[in-house]
Amino acid sequence: MEPRSNLSNLGEVDVVYKYQSSRKDRPQIQKSTDAVDVFKLLFHKEKLGLQEQFAVLYLDRNNRVIGCAQLFNGGVSATVVDIRIILAAALKLLATGVLIAHNHPSGNLKPSSEDVKITKKLKGALELMDIVLLDHIILCPEHHYLSMSEEGILP
Repeated sequence: MEPRSNLSNLGEVDVVYKYQSSRKDRPQIQKSTDAVDVFKLLFHKEKLGLQEQFAVLYLDRNNRVIGCAQLFNGGVSATVVDIRIILAAALKLLATGVLIAHNHPSGNLKPSSEDVKITKKLKGALELMDIVLLDHIILCPEHHYLSMSEEGILP
């Protein structure tokens, strides 16, 4: 058996999560308006009409928020979304559900073909880990929103 003296050359992974509040004090998502209320806390209000932002809510089995992140920022009409980052955080948090949202600075609530494509791709990646993509919400500067789940668009 080889000695373990050379482990300093290897990267070490340590998975920890520190809760700042008890689970019962966290928001519970029961409908899209609940999710919109939490997402509005994550988005930079002054940039809603300027540049695209993308955020994620991670949920437990009771649909309580166990983590959130405003992960990606883009330009006027697009942002790059890295599914691996979303999935890595979901696995680290042991989430069973995920909600995503992004804004359309133009005010147009209609999902683009790219919006639908990334939603489908993320849903498939999460399903491999038994995590459910519950909704993809599009926010607009005028405080309107579209829920892909409620509109039957979520693939």
